[in-house]
Amino acid sequence: MAFEGLSERLQAALQKLRGKGKVTEADVKAAMREVRLALLEADVNFKVVKEFVDRVRERAVGQEVLKSLTPGQQVIKVVNEELTRLMGGEQSKLTFAQRPPTVIMMVGLQGAGKTTTTGKLARLLKKQNRKPMLVAGDVYRPAAIRQLQVLGEQVGVPVFSMGDKESPVRIAAEGVARAKEEGCDVVLIDTAGRLHIDEAMMEELRKIREEVQPHEILLVVDAMTGQDAVNVAENFHRELGLTGVVLTKLDGDTRGGAALSVKAVTDCPIKFVGMGEKLDSLEPFHPERMASRILGMGDVLTLIEKAQAAVDQERAKELERKMRTQQFTFDDFLDQLQQVRKMGPLDELLGMIPGMGQLKGMKNLQIDEKQLARVEAIIRSMTPEEKQRPEILNASRRRRIALGSGTSVQDVNRLIKQFEDMKKMMKQFTAMTKGGKKKKRGGFRFPFMPQ
Repeated sequence: MAFEGLSERLQAALQKLRGKGKVTEADVKAAMREVRLALLEADVNFKVVKEFVDRVRERAVGQEVLKSLTPGQQVIKVVNEELTRLMGGEQSKLTFAQRPPTVIMMVGLQGAGKTTTTGKLARLLKKQNRKPMLVAGDVYRPAAIRQLQVLGEQVGVPVFSMGDKESPVRIAAEGVARAKEEGCDVVLIDTAGRLHIDEAMMEELRKIREEVQPHEILLVVDAMTGQDAVNVAENFHRELGLTGVVLTKLDGDTRGGAALSVKAVTDCPIKFVGMGEKLDSLEPFHPERMASRILGMGDVLTLIEKAQAAVDQERAKELERKMRTQQFTFDDFLDQLQQVRKMGPLDELLGMIPGMGQLKGMKNLQIDEKQLARVEAIIRSMTPEEKQRPEILNASRRRRIALGSGTSVQDVNRLIKQFEDMKKMMKQFTAMTKGGKKKKRGGFRFPFMPQ
């Protein structure tokens, strides 16, 4: 999970300050020592760490903090604000041309996921009602052009290619011209990468920049490479004048050194982050939200946005009606499960809920995605009548369902029990909202929760 290691260390360092009625300079100094070690272990640039700790310490020992009613919370607030500032302060959005098309040049080393990210960005722009075109400018890497064409087909975006015999500079220029002809308002140029930075690559990229005059030059770097990613960003920015950085594989980066160092070292903002391999896993980067997640404060806004994108509003209203009238079936259960899974990995979603990380048992909770697949298989092995009327599921039917879904009878029994518990909870909740009764503590567990 993103920033997991850093998040645990920082929260542990600041936990001692939470709820303290009085905080001394010595308390702040001890906490800052732990914060410093946590950041260095996360592979954050050492100069960035020094400046960050100095700024936090200076603010944290001020009169407005130490003399406040909740000094411990005030120190954490300062850390949150400084983390946000370190990562850019506020969201940095793409700059679009007043006269289309907007030209975006994608650059980076091989292996960072540049071509895939280009396809993901095209999909994101299309969802924003723009009309992007992909330009296959990598003529050196085998199958790079074909990869971009496949991505274009998957996201429903046209791809301009002239094969691998023409110069990338001419391909870029012709691609922009074609986009104008076809009325595309964004051009994404996938340029060639190398295993390492070399002068020939930089010279080619400079020529493309001079030819097409891009509005954005985005560097794609692998977040899991830590300080190497920062060094790459520094070199590219010096040679090309980057307008933004895209961090890929952030979902697997437990340290977070690159995300916390890039802006401070290069003064180049992070504009997008890759949170998975799927084409819908590219997200705009929000420094303030990421800072809150690192400190265990959750990220409700991103959670809401994911829900709005994945959940069908009409189906949600119909589900609410069924819950109120006790007509909830296994079909509805499966439908809700599928909509939640569209939002992303469940452990990541739980991490966005404020305070969830501090709950007993939640810190080391492992979400079993395979269990969700088993639940889906069990429900799909039921007949339409069984889904509508679970009360008819006798022993022989349960054995048949277990055999058909590749699970055990115990798995089937457990799911039916969970479903019945949930219906009881709905009934109690409906009664509570109507009659003002106290909510009875139920024992329902979701299928992905530990038994």
